[in-house]
Amino acid sequence: MHTNRNYVIVVLILVTFFVISFLTNILGALNPSVSASFGLSDTMAGFLPFSFFIAYGVMSIPAGFMVERFGEKKLMLLAFAISLLGAVLFAGMPSFSVFLFSLFTIGTGMAILQVVINPLLRISGGEENYAFTSVMAQLVFGAASFVSPKVYSWLVVGIDGGDQSESINFFRSIVPEGMSWVSMYWVFAILSLLMIALILFVSFPKVELNEDEKAGSRESYISLFKNKYVILYFLGIFAYVGTEQGISYWMSKFLQQYHAYDFETVGADAVAYFWGLMTIGGILGLVLLKILDSKIVLKIFTIIAIASLALALYGPAETSLYSFMISGFFLSVMYPIIMSLALNSVSKHHGSFAGILMTGIMGGAVVQLIIGFISDFSSLEMGMLFIFIPLAYILSLAFWSKPIIRNKTVKLKELLKS
Repeated sequence: MHTNRNYVIVVLILVTFFVISFLTNILGALNPSVSASFGLSDTMAGFLPFSFFIAYGVMSIPAGFMVERFGEKKLMLLAFAISLLGAVLFAGMPSFSVFLFSLFTIGTGMAILQVVINPLLRISGGEENYAFTSVMAQLVFGAASFVSPKVYSWLVVGIDGGDQSESINFFRSIVPEGMSWVSMYWVFAILSLLMIALILFVSFPKVELNEDEKAGSRESYISLFKNKYVILYFLGIFAYVGTEQGISYWMSKFLQQYHAYDFETVGADAVAYFWGLMTIGGILGLVLLKILDSKIVLKIFTIIAIASLALALYGPAETSLYSFMISGFFLSVMYPIIMSLALNSVSKHHGSFAGILMTGIMGGAVVQLIIGFISDFSSLEMGMLFIFIPLAYILSLAFWSKPIIRNKTVKLKELLKS
């Protein structure tokens, strides 16, 4: 066990989690603005999250090998340099084709960071504190998801509405007329540059990866792919991210089309509260997992998430608005539970398996394309009906999964005493 703690690195990692979330979860708020600026069909709009999340499919496993070879500091600098390049490239040349390339570039940087920071958090904060620091990281991640749509609203309303403050005038001077949302990518560039400067001046500890954090050998991947449950759990992560992004990415546009809500204010706020409630749900989920089997928690939350989505798609305006938001609360436990069920269902090669599961994040790419394609041939409402398919798969997982190790539970009286 390591005794030397480095809380400067812990703070740096928490800031990194904030930046990852700030850059990643803004696409839903941007969707209507981007579609209007570039005259996109829903299928073409689906290529935006596709370009971003497909980077996880491409980079998650290679990044694991890269961090073992080059180290955490160099990989984090590389990741933020890639992100900076993508943001500046698009902010300077805002066209649809450049945007797709920019999103893939930024997504690549974020995929690398996701692989690097968790083992670094374990070492820097201490193995005995890892559960606590992991929860802190998720809270920071959720906070950034809540803040970024608010920043978007502040910028576009200020730039388009004639706000004469110094900061708004600065952004107004560097974005094309009628494309105030591009200002977010200047913000991303500034954040990436600040992170590079910060990382350069911080000394990193030596990280000795646990066996379940190592990328693994070619043979370990071959062995895992022969296990049908590896594929099934990969599809579980694929389905979850597809669901999460399917709701968060299209909800603002849906509320605009079907209920005439302003996407720059009400729609962006709805996306913010979706992510905020997901964070709160995650905290409640931690408590429930202390007293209930994780499969039971997954069943309950998934069933209510299905009901919430149905109300969002078919309810009247106000019901739809609040149901979209509350669905984030009930999606909150799915990712950690699926990950834990998966990793507790194999006896070895956990590092390789984790890399395979991380690749499943590309579900956020594929599902959006399918929704967009269906929407163009029918309606956005019909397109979003597709989300019930990955939700049904997640529900099925709660029935068929048979982990070797179950989550430890205590009686409610014992929990209250502690």
